[in-house]
Amino acid sequence: MNRRNFMKAAGAAAVLGVGGWLKAVEAARKPNFLFILVDDLGWTDLGCFNSSFYETPNLDRLCGQSMKFTDAYAACPVCSPTRASIMAGKYPARMDTTDWFGAPQPDNVGEDKRHRDKPLLPARYLDRMPLEEVTVAEALKEADYTTFFAGKWHLGETAEFWPEQQGFDTNKGGWKDGAPKGRGKYFTPYDNPRLADGEEGEYLPERLAEETVKFIKGHKGSPFLAYLSFYSVHTPLMTRKELQKKYEQKREKLALEAKFGKEGAEDIRQVQELPVYAGMVEAMDTACGRVLDALRESGHENDTIVFFMSDNGGLATTRNKPTSNLPLRAGKGWLYEGGIREPMMVKWPGVVKAGSVCDVPVTSTDFYPTMLEMAGLKSRPEQHKDGISWLPLLKGKKMDRGPLFWHYPHYGNQGGSPGSAIRRGDWKLIVWYEDNRRELFNLKNDIGEQHNVIDKHPELADELYAMLHKWLKDVDGKMPTANPNAKKR
Repeated sequence: MNRRNFMKAAGAAAVLGVGGWLKAVEAARKPNFLFILVDDLGWTDLGCFNSSFYETPNLDRLCGQSMKFTDAYAACPVCSPTRASIMAGKYPARMDTTDWFGAPQPDNVGEDKRHRDKPLLPARYLDRMPLEEVTVAEALKEADYTTFFAGKWHLGETAEFWPEQQGFDTNKGGWKDGAPKGRGKYFTPYDNPRLADGEEGEYLPERLAEETVKFIKGHKGSPFLAYLSFYSVHTPLMTRKELQKKYEQKREKLALEAKFGKEGAEDIRQVQELPVYAGMVEAMDTACGRVLDALRESGHENDTIVFFMSDNGGLATTRNKPTSNLPLRAGKGWLYEGGIREPMMVKWPGVVKAGSVCDVPVTSTDFYPTMLEMAGLKSRPEQHKDGISWLPLLKGKKMDRGPLFWHYPHYGNQGGSPGSAIRRGDWKLIVWYEDNRRELFNLKNDIGEQHNVIDKHPELADELYAMLHKWLKDVDGKMPTANPNAKKR
């Protein structure tokens, strides 16, 4: 316990007596948590992750105060499954939450023009996070944390599955939709039943930051979890006019031009140069800066652990193809690195070495047990079955987190097809279910996954495939099936 917290607890003793003092001491030992989750942010969309076009000074500053994870992964290449994995500490395949909530089920895939004549029917998935899951928010709430949520939820159609029913005391903006769909979309009116419309011209990421700031500055007493889950930088592409103009001028000054390659049948952006998207990234960064400043201004900075993460890779192939994930391959909706590798950082004052870098692979299921251990709480292995605490990494110790798995038995709206993958060490195996084709990559030598070396390492590929097959059996992973209406090729 630091001196400030000890004095706080000691002061409480005079008022509360010995029993109350013990509770105050226990509360003072627990850190606050600020969890920032961005939607569709690519691995190289921040300055501190090597973007030279997007400007992110606030997150670059946070990175300098944090441990930067270079090999952090989302549990799925699309949003809802990853978000559920953070909340529940389980792989989406174990919960059957393997696609974004709202995607076509196999019996109505005919309504989807892009996929209705594909070789496979996607696996059936559960379009909500079950209430039976004890979320990390519920676990912290049981330990006297005050819990706050702002932004995108997208983990269930009806109100019974929204944040208030999943462990959050306060909910500002979290409901069924995965993107702003009200009259003003990113600008008020939002037409969001969990977020009152603001004054004319109000911009959504600024509003979500302001709600989070109000919570942080107004909170006293028990430790807190503030979960800021941006709708940004998901489509529709909308930013303030002055920001778009700024990046139009920057693009012209740098003589940047749009360039596209091919990923399967899809065009894929090769250069970060789209002004409207750059403006969205900067606006998100500014909102983060406001919240981080509020920690300092309220005296919570030294007692608060900050997480920063994205829910899937940057969108690079469809709907304006707003960003490039190079040197990674593909993007959102694909099992290649561009779809699942995320910019991640963790700030823990007094514990994490500022400016440190970790290249050990970790994944989004791991936040749950890590946060419990940080708070000095008992683990819940029956709940976070697929999560492993990487607290040793944060303390500068060596650790092998073990293999990581993905199961996406669906056709992504971005061009990806059904498959599963495993990463162990530097090696990654992908199995594509349309033709049972396998690809083996050494990510240390080939981060862009351009060289399938399965013919050179058949025994290793078989070993990884056996591990993947066993895992799928253990989690009861649902598989795609043959499509009777498939178009002949």
